[in-house]
Amino acid sequence: MSMSEPNDRSAHWDHVYQQKSSTAASWYRSHLETSLRLLIEAGLDASSRVIDIGGGASTLVDDLLDLGVGAIAVLDLSAASLEVSQARLGARAEQVAWLTGDVSRIALPEAEFTHWHDRAVMHFLTDAQDVRAYAAQAARAVAPGGHVVIGGFAPDGPERCSGLPVARRSAEDIAAALGPAFQLVTTAAEVHVTPGGNAQSFAYALLQRT
Repeated sequence: MSMSEPNDRSAHWDHVYQQKSSTAASWYRSHLETSLRLLIEAGLDASSRVIDIGGGASTLVDDLLDLGVGAIAVLDLSAASLEVSQARLGARAEQVAWLTGDVSRIALPEAEFTHWHDRAVMHFLTDAQDVRAYAAQAARAVAPGGHVVIGGFAPDGPERCSGLPVARRSAEDIAAALGPAFQLVTTAAEVHVTPGGNAQSFAYALLQRT
């Protein structure tokens, strides 16, 4: 089985979350400030329907609930990572739809979401076929006029993450990968400092579904 197969990917990420605290992971931030700013710029409000791709143990869901967003889905390959967020949220976890699966393969409702968020998932897609499947899924699941926020390692960012190779992309590269169904609205850059003190360069793209 290759690492490109969903079961192997899931096993990898379950192992990661079972071996270390989520707050010790290199990608951990107490709040995803850049993501939140771009989502709000894209009109996020209580009526929004949001999906957090690879949301796992991320605290974005906490902040979305605090902002009064009523329809939130969190998708991750790792059931173990979702359990971290569910335990942290307690009773509030019942307000969220928790989905375990591969973003490029899972069945998502057509035009269901007004906001699609992805921090550090797409950059693990190094195969062109996987990127095309991801783009097709986003185009199908995001409602016309809806928005996508994607962040990943910038061209000067790390070449690997969690032992896996990544595709380093500029915001413009992200937009090109999403294809003609989306129009680039704005870009952002961020230097993320890991819990271990290492600086990582991220690029973000905010796009609108045409």
